Amino acid sequence: MGQTSSHEAHNASKAELTAHLADKFARRCYEPLELYSFKDNFKSLCDSEGDVRYLKEDTVARFLELPDILAVSPVIFQMVSFIGAFPFLQDAPVILGWENMIMVVAIMTERYTKVLNKGAANRRKLLFKSLAVYDRKLSEIQNKTPASSDSDSAPGQVRSHAPGFAIDQAGDDSNDGHMNDYSYDEEDDDLVMAALDSLDIDEAFKTGDSHAATTRGAMIPADNFRRLIMLLLLTSPLGPQESLSTYADRVTGAHLDTLRATAENVLSAFINVEKFPGITFAQFQETLPVNFPFLFNALNPIFEHFLFSKNLDLSKRQGGVASTLPATLALPPLLQDKGQILNLDVLSQLSFFIDGNDLFRRLRLLYSGADAGYSMGSFETKVFNWRAPTLFLVSGTRLDPTDQSRRGSKGVFYDSLPPQRFPNGSSPDRDRMVFGVLVRQPWRVTSRECFGADDMILFQLAPTHDVFRASSVNKNYAAFTKPPAMHPGISFGSSPPPSTSSARHAPLRNLGPVSLVLDSSFEFGVFHHDHMSRGGAFAGSASRKFDFQERFSIDDIEVWGCGGDEEAKMQRERWEWEAREAEARRRVNLGTGDIEADRALLEMAGLIGSNRSGGSMA
Repeated sequence: MGQTSSHEAHNASKAELTAHLADKFARRCYEPLELYSFKDNFKSLCDSEGDVRYLKEDTVARFLELPDILAVSPVIFQMVSFIGAFPFLQDAPVILGWENMIMVVAIMTERYTKVLNKGAANRRKLLFKSLAVYDRKLSEIQNKTPASSDSDSAPGQVRSHAPGFAIDQAGDDSNDGHMNDYSYDEEDDDLVMAALDSLDIDEAFKTGDSHAATTRGAMIPADNFRRLIMLLLLTSPLGPQESLSTYADRVTGAHLDTLRATAENVLSAFINVEKFPGITFAQFQETLPVNFPFLFNALNPIFEHFLFSKNLDLSKRQGGVASTLPATLALPPLLQDKGQILNLDVLSQLSFFIDGNDLFRRLRLLYSGADAGYSMGSFETKVFNWRAPTLFLVSGTRLDPTDQSRRGSKGVFYDSLPPQRFPNGSSPDRDRMVFGVLVRQPWRVTSRECFGADDMILFQLAPTHDVFRASSVNKNYAAFTKPPAMHPGISFGSSPPPSTSSARHAPLRNLGPVSLVLDSSFEFGVFHHDHMSRGGAFAGSASRKFDFQERFSIDDIEVWGCGGDEEAKMQRERWEWEAREAEARRRVNLGTGDIEADRALLEMAGLIGSNRSGGSMA
């Protein structure tokens, strides 16, 4: 039977092979109830023309509840019309029939891995192609100079894969040119090859689709990608059955402006939109894995809506007898506390590189400089008893590099920095800075050795998005240094400052190759990126391969605890224990009647004195 099946596959048409693959996806990627709901939704949504049933763009947009204000419907429809052709991508765009939608939803929700054992890199490439348009001039430049940078390529006339536009075909290119395209993309088209292998078909189909899947000359228009990013910022916190309309207020008024600004920060990680019209595959592939490993996870919940039918009434048992189901509990807010730096858009931005399960409805504001005061003492009191991961955020305004004044505290800060200064890391007209660190270990005072581990993440959120993963070059991950150290403060990626006894040998701050440093008064900070050093405790930027430095005056500092009720309970119990201990030391009476003698005994026991805070004896 295996030989018969193989022989039939070799002689089947593309339509028959697509139907066979769709049937395999349907059986393996979906549960029976999901497939039943999927069919019911398709039946109620589709339009008919003869024997053909299909979905239109406005139908898809309405079902997915895409906000009109974002104008993202054409972008999403271009994506699904391309992916619906899978695995015969040269046929894109296709009419979205039932079999095509089976492919689309399986790939968009990552269920395809139940059939095709391929990783995220292959899905990323497929998503890039679904968003890209073809630029013939860019393709010619890449063919002539394959080693040149994508950013140096000049844009030509752009054609789109979207319905209503003609795809710019390869024309009368020679066979040798086709073979060059094939060798360029063959290794990267594993997802298509795996799908064709699963159908047991011959090399003719494989070679043809490999040619069609080339990324040469393809780029994602910046404006299209900006619209998609805004949608992903909205959808990233959604649950499988949660409606996007729940967050309708995020696309109105000032909230919409904040959403656009956040999307601009994300987009700038890929390209400088003032210089380049679109994102090439090289830029996409280089930036996404480090800076945005979870970016497209935000597509999963909206496409899973196809798998839940409103016509499916589970409140009735067989025979028409109603059964009482528990009412759906209202979800807690995505962000329980209100901060000056962290809002819902920034929270979604964080979920592009930190697992959303650790963020949404899991953060508690432990410390806010605006509320508790900008001092290391209040920071220590609020943060150090939290025994779970923390999210450290600092915002500020870039200091004018042309201002050479050395007055007051700014002068003291400037004089503590090494004289060599790198240029700014982003456009001078965008001077609001936001940096942060995910610290997975409890905070502690640093003396000789830093704390932290190689699972920490240093990042920048504005005015551009960048992520600096921890490395193993050294272990100078984090330091909380108090006087009498030479330069007390908070630092990430730098070695601890020397004590006063050795201060004469190290008068300047030691800035690590990739580091963030705040002074002890929480007035000023500096982010340092020495690209030529190849990183230290944190790796260098994947997208900005040059030296830069940002000096800024601090506006706000926040620390958010990552965890739930259990972590909050542990922190509260520790606070209460410390309060009881302090009260006990304050009220202790040894019965001698001599308070000074009692104090001397307590100091000898180490309970109070220069190294302990025991409160008053009175």
